[in-house]
Amino acid sequence: MIRAVVFDVGECLVDETREYGTWADWLGVPRHTFHAMFGAVIAQGRDYRAVFQEFRPGFDLYEEREKRASAGMPESFGEEDLYADVRPALADLRENGLWLGIAGNQTVRAGGILRELFSSDVDLIGTSDDWGASKPDLEFFKRVADAVPFDVGEILYVGDRCDNDIRPARQAGMQTALVHRGPWATIQWNGHEARDLPTFRVEGLLELADLVRHFNAPAR
Repeated sequence: MIRAVVFDVGECLVDETREYGTWADWLGVPRHTFHAMFGAVIAQGRDYRAVFQEFRPGFDLYEEREKRASAGMPESFGEEDLYADVRPALADLRENGLWLGIAGNQTVRAGGILRELFSSDVDLIGTSDDWGASKPDLEFFKRVADAVPFDVGEILYVGDRCDNDIRPARQAGMQTALVHRGPWATIQWNGHEARDLPTFRVEGLLELADLVRHFNAPAR
């Protein structure tokens, strides 16, 4: 049985196009060039933070986040950045009696925004900064499992990345769903991990309610 569904944030719930565009602006790099380098780094299997190093060696992401905030241009996202299927998908899953959570690699500031957006919609909002553990470290998924009031095998973790989401969540004992959107899923979609590891592969979040219902249906 799947009793709980926990969602990643970036490119699962939140379309990060606008935010990465503001990072290109902050670096003084044309957005098209920044996005092209971003895709190249992902395709090479490198950490996405290497993108910043390509344009500014020695770049410290945490330090630059603080500089942006001090300059009145903090990282931010809002209702307008949510994928269109997020609200109806959460409503469908809740109607089916599922326990819902959001847990991803996010800053304290981002965690505050998530709570403003989703506190009335989900049972858990957790971030890597809250827990002192970040994906793909298995400790992050242990924190998720500890926070969910069901067995780890009854948790469905939904994300857009094989490396950060699907592989470690499965190693932790969870069911998984890979959603086909954003740069990582687009690049990884036809790879063997994307084909073989997830419990479900979905084009959008609205598919989840029916898939979970069928998964939970008693065998005949």
